[in-house]
Amino acid sequence: MQEIGANIEKYFLKKLKSLTIKQANTFTTVLILIFTVIFAYLLIKENYHDYEKALYKQEHIIHADAKSKIQNNNYKDAQSQLKTLLIKNTLAIVTLSFILFAIMLGMYKIFYALIQNDMNAFLSFFKNAAHKEQLLSPDKIFFKEFKEMVVYANEMVQTINKQKSSLKGLNIDLEKKVEEKTLNLQKINAKLLEEKKFSEEILLAQKEFLRYTVHETNTPLSVILTSIELYEMKNKKDRHLSKIEAAAKNIFNIYDDLSYLVKKDQVQYPKVSIELVSYLNARIEFFRDVAMLSKVDFKYSSQLEKAYIYFNETKLQRIVDNTITNAIKYTLANEIVSLHVTQTGVDVIFSVSSKSKIIKNTEKIFDAYYRENNNMKGFGLGLQLVKNICQEDNVSIDIESTDELTTFLYKFKMMGE
Repeated sequence: MQEIGANIEKYFLKKLKSLTIKQANTFTTVLILIFTVIFAYLLIKENYHDYEKALYKQEHIIHADAKSKIQNNNYKDAQSQLKTLLIKNTLAIVTLSFILFAIMLGMYKIFYALIQNDMNAFLSFFKNAAHKEQLLSPDKIFFKEFKEMVVYANEMVQTINKQKSSLKGLNIDLEKKVEEKTLNLQKINAKLLEEKKFSEEILLAQKEFLRYTVHETNTPLSVILTSIELYEMKNKKDRHLSKIEAAAKNIFNIYDDLSYLVKKDQVQYPKVSIELVSYLNARIEFFRDVAMLSKVDFKYSSQLEKAYIYFNETKLQRIVDNTITNAIKYTLANEIVSLHVTQTGVDVIFSVSSKSKIIKNTEKIFDAYYRENNNMKGFGLGLQLVKNICQEDNVSIDIESTDELTTFLYKFKMMGE
């Protein structure tokens, strides 16, 4: 039962929340009618009780004096009069009740019509306020409370209209600014496209120039080195010629770097079997004259008689040559550049050590254009090239630098591992 009562209560609450004024009007009318009927019923019932009481008294009097015919006739007359009175009273009660109902309903309808008129005025006002800038006249409203609401509603609409006008002005200004910015951006974009095209043309021209320069440099360098070798075969080694040879070898190393940079995206570099010990010995001999010119010497040792790695020879040459030339450049005069080949597990380790100024930032030393000593010539591209090759072919690099010794270590995987 409690659950049924709760459900009924929920139903009526739900209905009341969605109740319209028209529905409320019908409901109130029915409610007044019900109360009027109940009121009339109670009055008629009370009148009927009084009628029964009066009959009972008359009947009691007749029974007390049954021999009196006059009394008996009087009882019948009284009974007839009481019935007539009952009917009159009942009709009067019903008539008065419905008159009262009509008066109450009429008054209610009048108030309802006035409220409905005020509500319609508010509804029409709010409906049109979104599209038209008009205010609600208090003269159209009957009730004082609604007239006070008109003041607040008009203030609200005026405030909204002001803000709307302000926003409209801001929107117009914003549109103009957006148009101006768009035009400026279009001009900037067109200029950037022109600059981009110009930069691409410059880069293409630079690339073509480098390709042409590299191609044309190879022949004279080869002629110079070959001529020096032929001259030394027929004559004694000349100090000045040695300087020329060392300089030519430095140029040759730069040429090899440029050649690799130009071709690396167009040429495949296949891996082959390389015997590292003898390969390093050949590169050391190539740079010996360069080292002597810089007043340094090489010391080369190997833990292994032979150490085979699976690597590309061009890439290996870039690693070895740039490391050796870098060591020659930065090693202090009259010092030794030590080169070692050792084995640790499946790794073949190639290291180059020498006494030089301490490297303060070992992480940046492989960045392009980075130089800790600004007095030294060069762009710092050689070590960046070495780093890129090592990253591509999984060769780990380790640098140890102190006041006494700076060491570059490269770990290659032994062939077959």
